Parts: sequence; C-alpha cells; structure tokens
Amino acid sequence: FSRKRQDMFKNTFIKRPSSKFAIFFIFPIILSMVVGFSGLSKANEEKPSASPPSQFIQELGDTALMSLTVKDISREAREKRVRKILQKNFDIRTIARFALGTYWREATKPQRKEYMILFENMIVRTYTARFEDYSSQKLKVTGDMPSGKRDFLVFSQIIQEDGPPVNLEWRLRKKDDNLKIIDVVVEGISMSITQRSDFSAVIQRGGGKVDALLTSLRKHENRKT
Repeated sequence: FSRKRQDMFKNTFIKRPSSKFAIFFIFPIILSMVVGFSGLSKANEEKPSASPPSQFIQELGDTALMSLTVKDISREAREKRVRKILQKNFDIRTIARFALGTYWREATKPQRKEYMILFENMIVRTYTARFEDYSSQKLKVTGDMPSGKRDFLVFSQIIQEDGPPVNLEWRLRKKDDNLKIIDVVVEGISMSITQRSDFSAVIQRGGGKVDALLTSLRKHENRKT
C-alpha cells in the first residue's frame, strides 16, 4: 500500500520503543481490536452458518472481551488470563520458530528452551499492559478461504472512528482438529515476517550468535512493562 497509508498505520497502531520487537507491540494492539468484534456479534447472530475459521475469530473476540478488559483485577491475574487465551488460540511454537528462522537449527537445546520461554513471556507481558488501557476500535470479519492443505485466511477490517478501514488477514492453521493463529497480515505486511527480519538483524549485529537475541529478550523481560 502507499507510503502515506503505511505512515498512517504506523502512527495509529504501532507504539513501540524499538523496531526489533515489532511483533510484540503490534499483536497486542490487534487483539485489543478483536475484542471490539463482540460489539458486532449481534449482526452476525443472524448468520449461524458462519464457517469455522470466521467463527474462531469471533469467539476469540468474545472471550477476550469478557476476560481481559475487566478493570478490577490485578496485573498478575490479568497476565494469567492473557497467557491462557494466547496458548489456546495462537500457535506460539510455530510463530517463535519462524521468527528465529535458520538460527533455530543453529541454536542449542538450552538456547531453544530459553528462547521459547522468553518469547512467550514477552508477548504475555505486553498483552497484559495493552489490555489495561483497552482501545475501542472495532474489527469486522468479512470472509475466509482455504490456503493450502492446512491453512485458512480470515479476512477482516479494523473500523476506526477517525480514519479509513485497515485491512487485516489472519492466517490460521489446523492442528489436531484445532485452529491456531500463526500470522497476522496488516495491509499486506506480515507480522511474522517482520519479526523474523528484526530478530535476524539483532543476531547479525551480535556477530551471528543466538545469544545476542537472548540477551536482548532478557533485557526486555527485566524492564518494567
């Protein structure tokens, strides 16, 4: 999309301290918009034949709205709810492995183990902070289609009060008869590919060592959200 529209998207939806952890600050904002989808659910009640992929996104929104936007709960309690929803609806292992790219094969077992823990913890902590200040944008699901043997694309738009709609695609993968989110594409930009590029840059600046990324992730985890 155009440079003007890219700048609009960045200014509206991306608020982050550095580009190297882009996906962690984009996904929470996107999910906070998904909870607004429940506000449109009444219109969809007249469509009981909604396909499983579209229904998956709708139910994710309904669950998130009821569970995560409650004001009178502690940070620890909200974090536990975020982790539960994240583990149930996102394929964290697939996302994390893709983000590490070819460096996954180079990483030792201890490095992989620590990376997976740090990856999930960072997403959980960021989601928790975002939901404490819930935004009121709405998400409208417009359809879905199969993509390959196991994947589905769910098409949607973020409806803004003060701007044009933003196109959003969810890539879902069927694993053991369950659907999981493995990527979100915003106006043609894949968040997983963006994160992979950012992680690669961190590792390359660290001499091509996975420890450079682990060090950055540790620092982020120790920093106050």
